[in-house]
Amino acid sequence: MTSPRFSSSDPILILQDVHMQFGGVTALKGIRYQVPRGIVQSIIGPNGAGKTTLLNCISGVLHPTEGRISFLGRRVEREPPHRIAALGMSRTFQHVALFPQMSVLENVMVGRHVRTRSGFWAAGLRTRSMRREEAAIGRDARAWLDFVGLADAAHLPAGALPLGKQKILEIARALATDPALLLLDEPAGGLNTRETEELGELIGRIKERGTTVILVEHDMNLVMTISDRILVLYYGQPLASGVPDEIKENPEVIQAYLGDEWTPDEGAPIMNGQL
Repeated sequence: MTSPRFSSSDPILILQDVHMQFGGVTALKGIRYQVPRGIVQSIIGPNGAGKTTLLNCISGVLHPTEGRISFLGRRVEREPPHRIAALGMSRTFQHVALFPQMSVLENVMVGRHVRTRSGFWAAGLRTRSMRREEAAIGRDARAWLDFVGLADAAHLPAGALPLGKQKILEIARALATDPALLLLDEPAGGLNTRETEELGELIGRIKERGTTVILVEHDMNLVMTISDRILVLYYGQPLASGVPDEIKENPEVIQAYLGDEWTPDEGAPIMNGQL
């Protein structure tokens, strides 16, 4: 398939009337949105608002019932996840999905294999080109561990890391694919205040590298601190979008999600006045 022309000034992601139904339940209702390149785009909303479903549709885990999804100028709403990943999209999930018995380094090397060229026979015969490529994968993986601050843990079993470090490792594995777009699904879940601050700093460094980040998150301090733009979903539909200051002051968002008592000092949103 020939890719259409794509300008660096074009949005990296375009959603056009995206619907998703599960039987009689409509999870997404006509999502229309564009994500510019090089920003941190957050998606927030109450549980069940459709945030993770939207990420699943974008990344190919689910195929929307209706609508179009364009990534880097190519339609991807019917593509499988591995093909979308090869185009330059990577993601993490709500629940840690590492290989716990493998080392921290090996987990990142797994992510890097999406960019390799050696095929089945080269791997089986351990050809010279395959060994060179494997060595390069190891070097790249170590560089990513250094970038996220896990270089000293390279040879530890991934399952031996505390939860906060495991979530950072998942991000390192996703970065190893050299994504243009990184999707993060609730990366701050279960983290303490210090770990969340370190996560925010890491996301900032990822953005500085030129990678666009889409963040689904419930920690409003983190969202309001690092986001360039925010999309609010409510019952599968866009409720509001804008920069953080606009979202904080939006009366519909306050009523539906943040709650009247929410302040930037709170570590988590108040849902309809309830913690």
